[in-house]
Amino acid sequence: MKRYETYKETQGLWIKSIPKSWQFSKFKHFADILSGYAFKSKDYVPKGGVPIIRIGDIKLKVEPSYAKRANPKNIEDLERFIIKKGDILLAMTGATIGKSSSFDTDEIAYLNQRVGSVRAKKNNLQRYLKYFILTDFFEEFIRLECDGAAQENISSTDIAELEMCFPSPQEQTQIATYLDYKTGLIDAIIAQKEALIKKLKEQRQAIINEAVTKGLNKNVKLKDSGIEWLGDIPEHWVISKFKYFATIRNGKDQKGVLVENGKYPILGTGGEFGRASEFLYDKPSVLLGRKGTIDKPQFIEEPFWTVDTLFYTEIHEDVSPKYLFYLSTLIPFNLLQESSAVPSMTQDKLHNVFLTKPIKEEQNKIVKHIENEMNKMDLLISKAKESIQKLKEYRQSLISEAVTGKIDVRDWQAPKS
Repeated sequence: MKRYETYKETQGLWIKSIPKSWQFSKFKHFADILSGYAFKSKDYVPKGGVPIIRIGDIKLKVEPSYAKRANPKNIEDLERFIIKKGDILLAMTGATIGKSSSFDTDEIAYLNQRVGSVRAKKNNLQRYLKYFILTDFFEEFIRLECDGAAQENISSTDIAELEMCFPSPQEQTQIATYLDYKTGLIDAIIAQKEALIKKLKEQRQAIINEAVTKGLNKNVKLKDSGIEWLGDIPEHWVISKFKYFATIRNGKDQKGVLVENGKYPILGTGGEFGRASEFLYDKPSVLLGRKGTIDKPQFIEEPFWTVDTLFYTEIHEDVSPKYLFYLSTLIPFNLLQESSAVPSMTQDKLHNVFLTKPIKEEQNKIVKHIENEMNKMDLLISKAKESIQKLKEYRQSLISEAVTGKIDVRDWQAPKS
């Protein structure tokens, strides 16, 4: 892609030079930045009402139908917090600070506190602004300008003072049209690769399911296991309760062993979250959620400490630890869940789950087969993820170059279909 004929220096911190015909000024001269209203919990209604767009609603596409709702009749002076179609919504606090999305619906909705709304002073600028906010330097600006020790924040005043470049109305439209087309192509490829990853992960689980319930011999005679979720199993296999595979133990509170540079990992339902000065167990073990995330077994071979929201297992000698792990991914945890606000399950229920149990030699062969197949799948998944990352970086670079005039798209035309 060609460049503009001439450029000029800006003296700006983020954008050093722009095409000679472009303007350069503060964000507030081109757009209004509005912060949301501080709705209280008492303002929300279970049914009816008007959607309130909060930080958690800022996704690739904002869906007002999934948002919490409030009754505007109970609140005065809400008119200026109504979101208009095309407004750019911006997270202004917390872990997702700087995340943005366009509001692309005619439905009436209100702006919640700590969500910003960016609205161009001239309508033709709105599409260009959407891409300006997606540039890597705007992301860097947010990162460096946000403040607050406990929680990162940025204000509408901070954004208003950011210096930005401003091409002619015709160029704004052309740049936005060019980026709509190019990013649309990139996003379509990314979606295809994400669908491939999903399919590969499903195939991984299907390989595990087949191996631990049917074995590796395709010609083996099968019998009814009597367990609905296991189905038919090899005739020479036995069905046995979990307690005959392993003894389930409760994890412990980590406060007494949590240190900055501990030798042993502290494991929770989300994986490792700290280090411990001593270990709770030092043999291969399958970890299962006791409370919270109960449906994602983990496997660990090194000495570890695990918290009291997890179970760990002392695996019996006639059981391959990895076989038990793969087998555990099949357990219908939804049937074991205790009826409470927070998902949980008991040792007793787990101990009495029925599982397939071939002899250990066959278990080891099954594990070897699974891991050979997993390696192939994982390589394909890794390559797809790497490709997605490169596409996202290219997308980001393309947006930044077009929005700052590093490439000249004035003569670009979309290919005829």
